[in-house]
Amino acid sequence: MARPERVRLGDLLLAQGLISAQQLSQALATQHSSGRKLGRVFIDLGLVDEVQIAQALAGQLRVPYVDLARRSSRPEVARLLPEVQARRLRALALDDTASGVRVGMADPTDIAAYDEVSRLLRREIELVVVAESQLLGAIDRSYRGTEEIAGLAKELTSELDSVQDGLLGLGGSLGELLGTAQAGSDDAPVVRLLASVFEEALRVRASDIHIEPQADSLKIRFRIDGVLHVQTEADPKIAAAVALRLKLMSQLDISEKRLPQDGRFAVTLKKGSVDVRISTMPTQYGESVVMRLLNQATGLLALDSLRLPERVGAALRRAMAKPAGMVLVTGPTGSGKTTTLYAALNALNNSERKIITVEDPVEYRLAGLNQVQVHDKIDLSFGRVLRAALRQDPDVILVGEMRDQETAEIGLRAALTGHLVLSTLHTNDALSTPIRLLDMGVPRYMVALSLQMVLAQRLLRVVCPHCAEPHAPDAHEQAWLAAHCGGEVAPGRLRLGRGCAECNHTGYSGRTGVYEFIEMTPELVDAMNHGDPAAFVAAGRRQLAGRTLARDAAELVLTGRSTVQEAMRVSHQMVD
Repeated sequence: MARPERVRLGDLLLAQGLISAQQLSQALATQHSSGRKLGRVFIDLGLVDEVQIAQALAGQLRVPYVDLARRSSRPEVARLLPEVQARRLRALALDDTASGVRVGMADPTDIAAYDEVSRLLRREIELVVVAESQLLGAIDRSYRGTEEIAGLAKELTSELDSVQDGLLGLGGSLGELLGTAQAGSDDAPVVRLLASVFEEALRVRASDIHIEPQADSLKIRFRIDGVLHVQTEADPKIAAAVALRLKLMSQLDISEKRLPQDGRFAVTLKKGSVDVRISTMPTQYGESVVMRLLNQATGLLALDSLRLPERVGAALRRAMAKPAGMVLVTGPTGSGKTTTLYAALNALNNSERKIITVEDPVEYRLAGLNQVQVHDKIDLSFGRVLRAALRQDPDVILVGEMRDQETAEIGLRAALTGHLVLSTLHTNDALSTPIRLLDMGVPRYMVALSLQMVLAQRLLRVVCPHCAEPHAPDAHEQAWLAAHCGGEVAPGRLRLGRGCAECNHTGYSGRTGVYEFIEMTPELVDAMNHGDPAAFVAAGRRQLAGRTLARDAAELVLTGRSTVQEAMRVSHQMVD
């Protein structure tokens, strides 16, 4: 292929009608003062986007434009170019063809970069144009990820084998020896392996890392958008060394392998700092480790950014505006309860209020709050901390979970005596929550007078916008939709993600909430005081008026934001 010609980007975009002469002059002046590339100036000014620039260049040079978001990475081909050169030259080897190598470049007019790529590959180049942000993402996927993690795991296995051989005839524990040798070494294979695992988990937006020793392998899985995915499987011999290193990082007892342990540590990565909650548990083949990742770069959500439906947000604000009472958020583990409560606390947090949180563990750290972590081993229980908190003259109290009668009674009594109390409870829906409190042994009058609002929520995966396409529901899906939407669904309203590089080929990208709520109106309070659960449920259903979790999920499906399969997957936890 002939070398690409030089193109004046401003003139090209002007000729194609993508910018005006005045906009070109503005961009050139900004480029002169800032020293940035002209293409980046156009993008930062909002005149064009990366894809428009790439397509314009491709049309001018008569070469294809490739959407990297819609194709899988091929690491074995990408590695024809060294990673350092790929990043420096903004180029990526995409395909190994019969006539040469197909190479994507973000700036095909960079003649020097083209020549160097040609020299490095020593093959005929078939040039295609790609958007720069997509190129950088594809480089991350191609040079990192599963292959690197698997390679580091093998390297660690080899080191353990050599250490074990060196210990023959010597006393001492292999684990202790490794701990001493590697505790301060950033170059140790186990350290590089864990760094790679954390980097990859952050890249794919994983919320949890599961490290699970099995009989014939060590399985590493990531929970992404609520679903576990296998990342890699390694030799089970490295399980003890990985668990040991993580215990050292979280200052746990490395000699204790028979009892579960919990801890916390922070890790600094290229993409930011991450708080990690760690839990270890002895299993048949070693210690299972689960780590919850709390990305500090994401920051704490504001209440508005939760994108609550208008009716839900208005009801929550009404409850928060009251000086006293209890607000409960319910749902299973991983349904976003703590995120919702902390967004509410963020809105309440000011110099006029004293806010105390009682949690196990403290998940988010928010300036201005007095946050206490319970510690059962020293009898620092929810009940004991909550009693002490009431003597600290608080305005707002957050209790991590209503997990027993004592905690529930103290929390409701605090709500009854002039405090706003926020907490969570594991129930299926909003209506069953007050009844669950009664089952825990809380006095009926206390529930009726103290409880202000119950918000039940779930998280549904959102269809990836990059690979979404129309979906025709099968008979089973159609029946589910008819049951929750009251009729046939018009063709073309449903979407399904085909799977692409942007969503790690899952078809989903991110999650959104579905909600239902009840407010303790005089009718519900009266039904609660009369002690008839059936009457309470009937009154609650009249207030809900069909606005249930399942109905909310079905509406997300009808708007194309989620899929029927996802709504059905979550709906087994929902009660109409």
